[in-house]
Amino acid sequence: MSVDPNAQTQDPPSPPPSGGSLGDAARYLVPVLVGAAVAVVLGVYGRFHEPAGTAFNLAGFSSTSAVKSWLATAALAFGVVQVVAALAMYGRLPGVPAAAWTPVLHRWSGRVAFLLAVPVAVHCLYGLGYQTYSARAAWHSLIGCFFFGAFSVKMLLLRMERLPGWLLPVAGGVVFAALAVLWLTSALWFFRTFGVTT
Repeated sequence: MSVDPNAQTQDPPSPPPSGGSLGDAARYLVPVLVGAAVAVVLGVYGRFHEPAGTAFNLAGFSSTSAVKSWLATAALAFGVVQVVAALAMYGRLPGVPAAAWTPVLHRWSGRVAFLLAVPVAVHCLYGLGYQTYSARAAWHSLIGCFFFGAFSVKMLLLRMERLPGWLLPVAGGVVFAALAVLWLTSALWFFRTFGVTT
């Protein structure tokens, strides 16, 4: 048996690309930085903007705070629907398989929740500003800015491909948790202080 010394040898298998996790981290850093910028800009605007007192009101409601409380309650309700739909889509609801319309329900409940939260945020930032006169107000202001930053991060992640399976549920859970804290520190406080009134 002879061996040709000039024959091409087969290259060994290429090692997996090093720094892949670092590359992924850099890829996810962009949405996080954008979300942080959104939260900071809203906080700075709310802190240094001269509060206008009120931004809107609706006929049939006794005050702007009442309008905000009911809008926030409706936003939280649609947020709950979105979370339940997500649990069904991920097979986390025992005995409740996801229907064909479940993804549509998930998307539209989230959109409606966000649209209901926007006028509340506009009034908070434009009419009241970033408030720190009490622990409740300070946490509400902080989490309010964080909510829109986290929401921006999730929306940008939705546009990305090859995401880890856990990333979107975690991002959605963070957004919903922030929404729940906002409701606890505003609408629930209003209803407990002034009664369930319009």
